[in-house]
Amino acid sequence: MSVATIEVSLTALLNNVAYLRKICPTSQIMAIVKANAYSHGKEKVAILLDNYVDYFGVARLEEGIDLRKKGIQSPIVLLEGFFLHDDPSLLQQYGLETIIHCSQQIDALARLPKTMSISCWFKIDTGMHRLGFRIDQAVDYFKQLACCEAVKKPINIISHFCSADNLTANETMTQISLFDRFIDQIDDSSLLGKQTIAASGGILAWSESHRDVIRPGIALYGVSPFDYNEDGKATGMQLGLRPVMTFKSEIITIREHNKNEAVGYGQIWRSEQDTCLGVVAMGYGDGYPRDILPGTPVWINGRLVPIVGRVSMDMILIDLGLNSDDQAGDEVIFWGNEALPVEKIAAYSGMSAYELLTRITERAKLRYVD
Repeated sequence: MSVATIEVSLTALLNNVAYLRKICPTSQIMAIVKANAYSHGKEKVAILLDNYVDYFGVARLEEGIDLRKKGIQSPIVLLEGFFLHDDPSLLQQYGLETIIHCSQQIDALARLPKTMSISCWFKIDTGMHRLGFRIDQAVDYFKQLACCEAVKKPINIISHFCSADNLTANETMTQISLFDRFIDQIDDSSLLGKQTIAASGGILAWSESHRDVIRPGIALYGVSPFDYNEDGKATGMQLGLRPVMTFKSEIITIREHNKNEAVGYGQIWRSEQDTCLGVVAMGYGDGYPRDILPGTPVWINGRLVPIVGRVSMDMILIDLGLNSDDQAGDEVIFWGNEALPVEKIAAYSGMSAYELLTRITERAKLRYVD
C-alpha cells in the first residue's frame, strides 16, 4: 500500500445491519447508499446487502439506474424524487420508487398513461422545511396523487427529522405528532402504505419513530449521528455499532527535524524540540481536510501522534518523537479504530462526520476486507 486507502470491513457492515434489526425488530430497513455509500462504494455495499435489507435509498435517478444495471434486485427509492427534466418513464423501466414532494411531480405523473405503474412515497414537511408538502396542504395533494392512474396504491408516507441528533429538542416529538395527524386525516386507509420517518438519529434515540421502515445512513457505516464528546459516549462503537471504514495510508519517509525549525506551507508550526517527522502519503487531494488543526492525532504502531504543519495536497507530516522506532512503509490510520473514530476527527476539524466521509476523493483506493 503506497496511497491513501479506504479499507471497508464487510463484516462490520453486516454487524450493523443485524444490530439495527435487533433494536427495530418490527421495521424494514432502507439502507442509504447515496454519495457512493458515504464513500464506502455503493456497488459493493449494495451487492453485499441485497439479501439483507428491504430497500436501498439513493439521491439521484442515475444512482438508482446504475444499481439496477449492477444487478441489484431490492426496491430502490429516489430520496429527492425524480427531477422535472427527468423522464418519469425511466422509473418503471428500471423499477425505481420515487419520493413525491411537490405539485409539479404530481402533474407529471398525472400525464402518464394508466398502463404504467409507479410506486410512490408521499413526503410530508413536518418541520425540516426543505422538501415535502406543508401539513395544511398535504391532504389535498395526497388526494391528487391518489387520483393519478399511473400511481400504485397504496402510497407510502415519508418525512424527515430536522433535529433528531439533539436529544433534548422538542422538535422531534412535534414532528412525530404532525406525521400522525396527517395519517389520521386520510379517510380511506386503504390508500396508506408504509410509513417511514426515522433516519439514523431517530433510529438510535427516538423509538416512537421506528414505524414500518427505518432509513439508516451514517449509522449503517458504524458512525454516530450525535455530537462527539471526550468520554466517547456518542461514538458509533458506544452505541453498539462497528466502524466500517478505516481511512489510512503509510509513511513515505522519516526526516530528522531540529528544534525551532518550521515545516510545510505557511510555516504555521515550529518544533519546540529536536524530533523526527514522518511524511505520509495523504492530503486534501485524497479528501483529508486542508484546514485541520496541528495537533490532530493519527494512529501509528499502537499510539497516537500529532499532525504538524499544514495539510498539503499529497502529503501530511506527523511528529513521531526523537526516539521513535517507526519505519518508512509503516501504516498510518487517520480514522477508523477504537482509539481514533471518525467522530473524534470531526470534533478536531469542526466538520461533521458526514462531511468527512463523503468528501473523500476518488484518488483514495477502496479495499474490502473480511
